[in-house]
Amino acid sequence: GYRVSLQGNFFGRNHTYVTFPEYNPRKHIKLDPPFNIESNVTASQCHIWWSVPWHLEEILQYELQYKEYSMSWEVALNKTLPSSLPQIEIEVAELHSGITYIARVRCKISENEDSYSSQWSEWSQTTVFQRADVPKLSEKILITRTMQFLIIPLSFGTLLYLFWNFNLSSRWQKTSLALTFPRQLLSFSHSMICTMGTLR
Repeated sequence: GYRVSLQGNFFGRNHTYVTFPEYNPRKHIKLDPPFNIESNVTASQCHIWWSVPWHLEEILQYELQYKEYSMSWEVALNKTLPSSLPQIEIEVAELHSGITYIARVRCKISENEDSYSSQWSEWSQTTVFQRADVPKLSEKILITRTMQFLIIPLSFGTLLYLFWNFNLSSRWQKTSLALTFPRQLLSFSHSMICTMGTLR
């Protein structure tokens, strides 16, 4: 460790003040902020990632901050990442449709690290993203597709109805013809008897 002291001249006399009797630089680190922060939004998630020096990746922890672009950082949402991976995924359900968001990240030595300790770094540069919504069907397209789904069963039902009526009509005509022929025969016989009676 080190001994840190301040020395100054006060009222014409030199004075020395011991500020840190035991100063360990490893316990007082302030890192540079992450860099190359980028984002990509899909239909289900917003993926944000960044870079840090490769030899520090395993001992760092991160805090992400994001907000609506037009809002102040004082009302931003904070997420402390549970792992040392330089990335995070935000569920699209947490984002509002049609709103542009802006995010930034900072880092420090993980609290699980015994050999080093640090305060939070400054915030990184920002990345901008927007929720990627699945386009909604217009009312006209929705009606058209509904009609397409309805036409098939309706057409099948109409054909079945016509086929059924045709068969039923054919059977009725055959039955009607069978019933009409005996009536015509009886009528003819009755006419013949009346004519013979008249001739007599």
